[in-house]
Parts: sequence; C-alpha cells; structure tokens
Amino acid sequence: MTTRNIPPERATAMLSLIKEFQYLAPGVIEIIADACQWHRYEAGSEIVRYHDHTNSAFFIVQGEIRVMYHGLSGQEVILCDLLTGEMFGELTAIDGHPRSATVKARTSVLLASMSATDFQDLIYSNRQIAETILKRLTGQVRRLTERVYDYSTLAVRNRIQVELLRLARDHVTSANTAIISPAPTQTEIANLVSTHREAVSRELNNLVRDKLIMRQGHDLHILDVAKLTEMVNEVRGGF
Repeated sequence: MTTRNIPPERATAMLSLIKEFQYLAPGVIEIIADACQWHRYEAGSEIVRYHDHTNSAFFIVQGEIRVMYHGLSGQEVILCDLLTGEMFGELTAIDGHPRSATVKARTSVLLASMSATDFQDLIYSNRQIAETILKRLTGQVRRLTERVYDYSTLAVRNRIQVELLRLARDHVTSANTAIISPAPTQTEIANLVSTHREAVSRELNNLVRDKLIMRQGHDLHILDVAKLTEMVNEVRGGF
C-alpha cells in the first residue's frame, strides 16, 4: 500500500463518482474529500482482513476489489466483486464490530478512506447521504436474503445459472445478449456458488450444448438472456 496526496479539485472530482455521492452538491463533496485519506493498492494486495479491528469506510475511485473469506476447510468463498464507484467497510464503520470479510485488490486500485467517526458524522449531518446509505444497506440485506434462499433451495446447477444471469445483467450488449469480459474462471464461479470446479465445468458444457452460452477466448457470451432468466425464475418459483 502507498499513501497518496491528491489535489483537492481532483479528489472532489473522483469522489463524485461514488454512487452515494453523485447527487450531492460540490461543496458537500469537498467536505467529504477533506476528511479522506488516499491509498494505492496493487493487484493481489490485502486491504482489510477478516476479523481485524480497523474501522474505516472505503470508497473505490479507480479499480476493482474482491470481498471474500475462507471456510474452515480452507476453501475460498467469494462474496462479491466491487468496481469503481462503490464503497466497502461501512458495516464496521457503523457498528464497530470486527471486519466481516477479507478484501483484496483485484486490479491496481485507488481508494479514499474515512474514519468511522467522520463517516458517522457524515451520515448524521446529511439526510440525503443517510437515505442513500440506508438504501444501500437494505439492498445488501435483500441480496443476501436471495442468496440464502438460492443456497438453501436450489441445486448446484441452478445456482450456477443464477450466477451467470447476475453476471449477464451487469454486461448487457443488446436486449437479449451479454458478453462477460473477462469471464470468471471456473474456480471463481465455483467459489461464488459454494461448489467445485468440476460441477461448474459440467454445467457450462450443458449450457454450451443448449446454445445458451458460448466461450470465446477470455470472454463468455450469454446468447439468450431471456431463456436463462426463464430457467432461473422457474426453479425459484417466482421468488
């Protein structure tokens, strides 16, 4: 990690990319920038560790990070990947409990960090920010509820389909197609849905045979998003 000094105007411009800050007045973002420290992490670097007692909230202004932990067996469990414009670490900044996951840089990343005290002051002093943070937290609860439902009720092959659909929705290229580029490895997909690589390979081959996906180099083409959505909705029972 390297600590960076960022000129105030550039700091304000980069923080305006954060989803929760996009509609704030420039003066408010300047106040946020004044409370931030800046850090550069190279790909593969650990930013926070599961159960450590740091308490800053982080804002991703460049790059991509991965939120994960390791099970008792040592298997890596991927919770999510976050891109430029996202934040992380807000749970510990709010409740003061140890970190609930490990965060690593997937690419070279530039982060702004804010102490828990400043982050809480920001929430309490600005109704608009408080509302966006509340919506963010409720969104996380809804996603986790859906994920628990999927893990508890769906077969492995269906969980793989759900994950591909989630990825497809983030990489839409037309009304009914998507290109995931670069595609996650089979091991990464397995770690996202709590299974093993062989199960992922088997299901991907089935979907290729059914002409729902096509692998091309490092890219994964979703050829029929509507059909994949229909398959997922059918096994979820409209949940």
